[in-house]
Amino acid sequence: MINKPQVAIVKAGSYNDNHVYKDIKNAVDLLGGINRFVKKGNKVLLKPNLLSAKPPEAGITTHPAVIKAVAKLVMDAGAIPFIGDSPGGRAINFEKVAAITGMKQAADELGIKLVEFKNSMELSATNGGIFKKLNVAKEAVDADVIINLPKLKTHVQMFLTLGVKNMFGCIIGLQKAQWHFKAGVDRKYFAAMLVELYSLLKPSLTIVDGIVAMEGDGPGSAGKLRNLGLVFAGTDAVALDTVICNALSIKEEELPILAAAKEKGIGITEMEKIDVLGERLEDVRIHDFIRPKMIDVMFGPNLLKKFLMNNITSKPIEDRKMCTLCSKCIEACPTDIISIQNKRLDFNYDKCIRCFCCLEVCPEGAMQVKQGALLKLFSYFS
Repeated sequence: MINKPQVAIVKAGSYNDNHVYKDIKNAVDLLGGINRFVKKGNKVLLKPNLLSAKPPEAGITTHPAVIKAVAKLVMDAGAIPFIGDSPGGRAINFEKVAAITGMKQAADELGIKLVEFKNSMELSATNGGIFKKLNVAKEAVDADVIINLPKLKTHVQMFLTLGVKNMFGCIIGLQKAQWHFKAGVDRKYFAAMLVELYSLLKPSLTIVDGIVAMEGDGPGSAGKLRNLGLVFAGTDAVALDTVICNALSIKEEELPILAAAKEKGIGITEMEKIDVLGERLEDVRIHDFIRPKMIDVMFGPNLLKKFLMNNITSKPIEDRKMCTLCSKCIEACPTDIISIQNKRLDFNYDKCIRCFCCLEVCPEGAMQVKQGALLKLFSYFS
């Protein structure tokens, strides 16, 4: 009989270094202990979410206390941890992101390397389908072990950023924008790529920072912080994401990534096939988690698509009072549809692919999600 994948849930009260270490160690011990995942001398990649240059208390990136706790566990096992990622957006400076998010301080404190993914290598897809090859960070491929450390937060394109989605950081720099362009507004296509990427890199352990999570229109500054006080851990990130959806009272089929994983036969998406350890789901379940305004998948002839895109789909728009015209959104846009006209942002919505990269990188939280007029009307009568 095949063993069920295990997912550990541990209550966590704060980001105090000692408390976080204890809570994360507890979660890892429920899964068999750190020595199950790393061996002496292993080179271990700690893959956080470093979306943008925001401080830890903004709740956008993985908290440095989580990184330090996992790094200490890895070092206790005699392995060699290093922190690595490729932040989103072509205009984002890695050194600035590392400093403001607290990653540089954490690395310096522990005496470990902090690596920006810069080199790509081509891997052949293992599960067939529409993806034959993917270019991924060589630094991730060369690691003996990957420990995946996402932040629990909403995402207006993919609903949630959890274990599988966090591996998108192993796509380097401008290639992220290219994938957003290829995916367009077809989140099913994008989700399939993310599942394939996860399957290729196969992180040995995923630990989700849900101590302070993000709800609403994440994953950037437009989202709202939510004190969940939870740490989730598991070896199968698909099963882990399934459990987290259940904990947030979200149906598994609502998450595009889980739908793609089920279709491709990667990971486990059925709750009855997962062993939940630690806290009982019934005791930690959230019933009022604020969902993001989702981007809608487009289809049909070009004229119909254009009409639907402008009247049904959500779209980015700036809050003029908050926008400082810093141009970060312009630099991050993969299709160059944003410009400054008459001292305000101008969007070419006919060519906008609704990837919402602008929302992700806005340092002021000035980018908002606006529902299409017909979508608002449908919502009113539903």
